[in-house]
Amino acid sequence: MNNVMITGASGFIGSHITRTFCSNQIAVGGLTRKNSDISNIQGLPVEIRTGDIRNETDLTIAFKGYDCVIHNAAKASDWGSYHEFYHTNVTGTINVLRACLNSGIDNVILASSNSVYGEENSPIVKNENAPCHSHYKYFADGIFPSKLNYYRDTKALAKQEAIKFAEKNKLNLTILEPVWVYGEREFNTGFYEYIKTASSGIPFLPGSNKNKFHVIYAGDLANAYLAAYKKQLKGINCFIIGNQKAEYMNRVYELFCSEAGIKKPANIPKTFIYPVAFMMELAYTLFRSNKPPLLTRGRVNMFYDNIEYSVKKAEKLLDFKNSYSLEEGIKKTVAWYKERGLI
Repeated sequence: MNNVMITGASGFIGSHITRTFCSNQIAVGGLTRKNSDISNIQGLPVEIRTGDIRNETDLTIAFKGYDCVIHNAAKASDWGSYHEFYHTNVTGTINVLRACLNSGIDNVILASSNSVYGEENSPIVKNENAPCHSHYKYFADGIFPSKLNYYRDTKALAKQEAIKFAEKNKLNLTILEPVWVYGEREFNTGFYEYIKTASSGIPFLPGSNKNKFHVIYAGDLANAYLAAYKKQLKGINCFIIGNQKAEYMNRVYELFCSEAGIKKPANIPKTFIYPVAFMMELAYTLFRSNKPPLLTRGRVNMFYDNIEYSVKKAEKLLDFKNSYSLEEGIKKTVAWYKERGLI
């Protein structure tokens, strides 16, 4: 293989993958939707092709001439309709695989998520053999579904359907399942939002000093994609990608606030903040808001749950380890925000 097409190339994680591949002298094509903002990859030697992953014909045309596809595009959010999540994450993934088949491409790297194994509070360090328990059983979930579960459940379905399709059609499918990602150009996974909220001077935010949380710097994640691309593994392979160890969540946010030069808000007990989050999420749902509230059940629980995963398989088979320490990654990330006057 000597060239690669990356879906979602101009987004947060996609732009890191694109930059890493370009810097390693690999010919890169970037799939973006029409009228997408491509400023994140502006000036890179990338062949931009337009298309929508919900349209198989678009993809078949866009993939022509490439040897490998990295499917990174997805609806990654905790807000929206189930149909929107399903159509993008599940149908979109199968469209990508069908387009690869139509274009004679045998090698696909699929971006999945640690969330397919579940993100509930767990004392167990999960690995790739853990069962897929994507659905988090929130309070009143049966009558009032959490939209964060829409993301988790459709990513789990996309993984299952992708494996079935690849096995049936003899495609080489490598699935990377990153933990929570931070880095330059991140605005929607929670880290930047925490810094912005903390910088307002608010005295309390959700949090605990007892739970561990697994993260990875986006630049390291991009290197994992490069490692998977170079290995050219045969058959179906799944890898959890993260730092070599999980960190206490409180320390993660202490480092972010310290680098930003702001005081970290004190942690508020879950019993006080969860009812507030529940009512905010319910109100925004009833009024059919297009934007999520600051607090939801999913966002709050994430601050208190212990979430750890094993990355030994990626270390053994991909020769992948994170190059940046937590301190180094956070320093680079916050410096990028500061340089642009974002904090």
